[in-house]
Amino acid sequence: MPLAPTVVLVHGAFADASSWAGVIRHLHATGLTVYAPANPLRGLAHDAAYLRSVVGQIGTPVVLAGHGYGGAVITEADADNVVALCYVAGFGLDAGESLLDVTSRFSPMPGPDPTVAAWLPAWSPADPDSELYIRRERFLDVYATDLAPRVGSVLSVTQRPIARGALTARSGPPAWARKRSWYAIAAADRMLSPTAQRFMAQRMAATERVVDGSHAVVMSRPDAVAAMIREAAGQCGDHGALY
Repeated sequence: MPLAPTVVLVHGAFADASSWAGVIRHLHATGLTVYAPANPLRGLAHDAAYLRSVVGQIGTPVVLAGHGYGGAVITEADADNVVALCYVAGFGLDAGESLLDVTSRFSPMPGPDPTVAAWLPAWSPADPDSELYIRRERFLDVYATDLAPRVGSVLSVTQRPIARGALTARSGPPAWARKRSWYAIAAADRMLSPTAQRFMAQRMAATERVVDGSHAVVMSRPDAVAAMIREAAGQCGDHGALY
């Protein structure tokens, strides 16, 4: 009998692993084992190497789920035991592509707009890179329009910034070319254009699910996100590779 897959949830920029709490509750209720490691947000190669090391220590098939920038990380962090990929308003980059390549082709992320985002100094003297965060007064409108204001207010002051270099880092050969993929398109997303999401989902021939949610869809619609991940886990088991 095939081993039941383990689900590994990878958060994106401006959030932390707790953003998956509602999804985790739904997945636990169906008996799935779940991990939600902290995504370092230091850069694509660094973050993917860290995730690959986490996945490599799991002795079962793995379903990787990535939200936002976390989608770029799971695309880069393929491993032999990964059987399916689940993108949640996530970046499914192609080889040689960066986050800014995608957003400039459609509507932009807040990075170029100083009224929406700001740069912090480098997080350590040894690291010359600066970090991007969303201005607190704009966070709810840009990131989480479908969450209660009191929730958005807390998220705006606990957000984790992303290293600037992560926006221009080039992705390697995409895992979605070899593994089955699912994609939850956040129809009301103001961070990553739903048009861009649909483009990436269709390019990877993913099973699409359209969810009425903002970029914070993992928090506002955890039921729908968990349902997609359960579907991927149920259909793939340890047979998710395309060949």
